[in-house]
Amino acid sequence: MKYSLGLIGAGKMGGAILSAVSGAGLVAPDAALACDAREEALAPFKKGGMAVTCDPLEVARSCRAILLAVKPQDFDALLSSIAPVLRGHPLVISIAAGKTLSRMRSLLGDGPRLVRVMPNLAARVGLGVMAYAPDASATATDVRRVEALLGACGVTMRLDEALFDAVTALSGSGPAFFAYALEAMAQGGEALGLPPEAADKMALMTMLGTAKYLVETKQDTAAFIKAVCSPHGTTEAGMKVLNRSSVATTYAKTLAAAAKRSAELAG
Repeated sequence: MKYSLGLIGAGKMGGAILSAVSGAGLVAPDAALACDAREEALAPFKKGGMAVTCDPLEVARSCRAILLAVKPQDFDALLSSIAPVLRGHPLVISIAAGKTLSRMRSLLGDGPRLVRVMPNLAARVGLGVMAYAPDASATATDVRRVEALLGACGVTMRLDEALFDAVTALSGSGPAFFAYALEAMAQGGEALGLPPEAADKMALMTMLGTAKYLVETKQDTAAFIKAVCSPHGTTEAGMKVLNRSSVATTYAKTLAAAAKRSAELAG
């Protein structure tokens, strides 16, 4: 095999993972092959000295490990096309939402070792949540390699595949749901008279600072809220409104809808 790692689908997520892996020195540029139908998506990798191609079959023929980062609607056709030309027993890592290990196996046959991954967009800034589930065919060495590769993009979590619809809802789709809350906070600040730019920046940095504080202190969120809520103070007044609202129920329904759609994509 000419390359240690091949990427099929150099879009936002696939490209981010390959860039992080290469930037961390886990794969040398001359040991990786990037593939995408769009030449403009391959340009940054080509500029960095990496081999590129528009032909997925080239990746299938020449890589010991293959990262599949294509859209779910393109997944079945792609795997059916590369299955006949896979050489040896490559490690195949998929980040396609909703596409199960059993589906991968049915399309690729018995040869490849399989790992399913659910990343999220924060992988692009090294703060992703990278949940993964190895197939029984994956070796301990495969698992260690996947942990190392994904670790370049953020935190890794090995979870049972049965939980992946929930993972997709909370972590995969979650950035949009948190951004929705962020936008609502900024709009609330604007309604109180803050200039839009100030409200946006204040809301963003408050969310970022809160997340960083909770990560570094490991404080329970309920304890954190209680600590911030001084008796008869401003935070307590606002929390009373939140506690009387349906915000928590709405978020639960939001995640349930996303998880349901993730399950549907497996069909």
